[in-house]
Amino acid sequence: MSRTGNTPITVPEKVKVVLAEQMFSAEGPLGKEEVKVPTLADVNIADNVITIKRKDDSKEARCMHGLTRSLLANAVEGVSTGFKKVLQINGVGYRAELKGKVLNLNLGFSHVVEYPIPEGIKIEVKQQTEVTISGSNKELVGMVASQIRGYRPPEPYKGKGVKYADETIIRKVGKAAGGK
Repeated sequence: MSRTGNTPITVPEKVKVVLAEQMFSAEGPLGKEEVKVPTLADVNIADNVITIKRKDDSKEARCMHGLTRSLLANAVEGVSTGFKKVLQINGVGYRAELKGKVLNLNLGFSHVVEYPIPEGIKIEVKQQTEVTISGSNKELVGMVASQIRGYRPPEPYKGKGVKYADETIIRKVGKAAGGK
């Protein structure tokens, strides 16, 4: 039995959910999200509570049970409260600035890295070294944060680069001073 799949999803008051022809849609104050429901999962919406059952006990149905529940819960949470990732930029001269729909990153290269902001994502630069990525789609927020981090991942000696705010970098000891 999937413990994740059996947990019911409570729908907040400000969120409207609809299931039509294997397409689940949630609409709330932060936008609209749609999730395609697999045919092996059976979704029931009653009294602002969503429950997911599986059609049979095949391996594929058991795999889809928890996954479907997680995707639906993320859609409901995304349109009501949203998702957020914070990136920190460490290094001398490393900084970020927002110009319209483009995030400009100075990461120690000979050129400025220009990252076009995708639709449905909001990026804020509070300081030059802190970037906040928010949106209603958890997968998209994580993907954007990962792509920005991928331009200059943190290195283990001085910790220079782009890292998640809650990430800890395991530091290495550099070269020891020469002997003779």
